[in-house]
Amino acid sequence: MLSLNSFCRYFLYDKPCDMRCGIYSLSGLVQNNLKQNPLSGDIFIFIGKAGNQIRLLQWDKDGFALYIKRLEKGTFERPASGEKIELTSRELMLILGGIQLKSVQLRKRYSHGAA
Repeated sequence: MLSLNSFCRYFLYDKPCDMRCGIYSLSGLVQNNLKQNPLSGDIFIFIGKAGNQIRLLQWDKDGFALYIKRLEKGTFERPASGEKIELTSRELMLILGGIQLKSVQLRKRYSHGAA
C-alpha cells in the first residue's frame, strides 16, 4: 500500500516518460538511468510527455506496486530538468495536489546538521 511519509525516498525520472511502460520497463529506467535499485522500497516517479499522467513505482516487500493517476484536465508540474532528482514527500504531495513548487514559501525551521 502506498504511504507517503518522510521515511521513504522519492526519486523523479526527469525526462518525459512513455506512459505505456509497465513495471519492468519502468524498473529498467530506474536501474539504467537513475542508477538506483528498484527493489530498495524507494518510490520512483514518472510523468508522461503530455504531463497529465503520473506513475509511482515501488517495491512492496513481495512485489512491485504501480500507482497511476491521469488527470482529466490540467497537468502535473515537472520540476525543471537538471534540478534535483530526489524529492521530499511534501514536494510529491504538492505535485499530486496541483500546487506550483516555485510559489510555495516555507517558513524557517530547525534542521539538525544544517548551518
